[in-house]
Amino acid sequence: MSKSRILFIIFTLAIFAVILLTFLTAQPSPRITASIVGLQASNEIAGYARAERIRDFKFPDDHGPHPEFQTEWWYYTGNLQARDGRRFGYQLTFFRRAITPTAPPRESDWGTNQIYFAHFALTDVKNNRHTSTERFSRGAGQLAGARGDPFRVWIENWNVETVPSTPLRSAQDATSLHNARLIADEPGYALDLMLTSRKPLVLHGERGLSQKSVEPGNASYYISFTRLDTEGTITINDEKIAVQGLSWMDHEWSTAVLGKDAVGWDWFSIQLDDHRELMLFQIRQKDGSIEPLSSGTLIEADGTTRALTRDQFSIQVLTTWTSPHTRAIYPARWNVAIPSADIALTITPRITNQEMNVSIVYWEGAVAVEGKSRGASVRGSGYVEMTGYAITR
Repeated sequence: MSKSRILFIIFTLAIFAVILLTFLTAQPSPRITASIVGLQASNEIAGYARAERIRDFKFPDDHGPHPEFQTEWWYYTGNLQARDGRRFGYQLTFFRRAITPTAPPRESDWGTNQIYFAHFALTDVKNNRHTSTERFSRGAGQLAGARGDPFRVWIENWNVETVPSTPLRSAQDATSLHNARLIADEPGYALDLMLTSRKPLVLHGERGLSQKSVEPGNASYYISFTRLDTEGTITINDEKIAVQGLSWMDHEWSTAVLGKDAVGWDWFSIQLDDHRELMLFQIRQKDGSIEPLSSGTLIEADGTTRALTRDQFSIQVLTTWTSPHTRAIYPARWNVAIPSADIALTITPRITNQEMNVSIVYWEGAVAVEGKSRGASVRGSGYVEMTGYAITR
């Protein structure tokens, strides 16, 4: 083995060690998921940009990376159905994490201060099976990276990139069109999906500035495509299955968003069959209370949006589920109500065990929705993410 190859391996292992130590030592606690809170807490943030004020977004560039901020992610989730009625859920998420505020002054193509990692999961409802995996890589040497124009995010052969039916001719096109192809391939299971936006881009919070606690800068820039027609194939146990359904895309970037008393969050994305969508999040505090600046967004059928404050919605836990892997006790069914929008919903996981057993353990899974919207019966689908529940195995 050549000396250069040995140095490359040593450097790679060192980078992985840095990011894993960032995850596992952000808070001196036995809870695995303290680290996911640590990623969004106000620790070691000097020199990074902060989400402190409303910004003028510039698309398509703002679909790409913002390396001056410490943390960023591109989240794709969806509920899919095969021709025979079988149901599936998927998650493909790309994360970017800066380990220093500025890039190192190195001439090497391998020099970088950006780490990328990704999570890929499939839920097979009929067989009550959820499979998850992850990848890590450096944002250099074409191993991993992101760009805005044309949009692409990738880690090795996991990839999402826009495939516009017509070239983007204006910034308005970039806020209404999101035609993307998602590809992820692991031994035995994979996905290859085409996504087409049916609604314009949504800016959450105050024109895209989503405040998470009262401290200045404890906020993120948060944008979404909330209704993406989806078709393509998934592969489970080497069986390739044609599917179609709906997806949701989140893009969020920040440096620190959580207050010192936060222990985790619950996030909901809901797509109703009356063509309304709903995003809600609540941040849980150490004393059992909910962060007052938890919030949401209601997207109407015509694409217009309405910001929701914490006192305008309620989330009631109906039952719980205990993970056999971590012994974490997660909520497992909810009632969600928004009286001012005439919405009352019951949300149920399509299967209970959709825990992500990756470096940072959390629950992320497909859910079924039923209830009332504008006085009429409604059904729908969605995804729920829950962090801060898992304990050390």
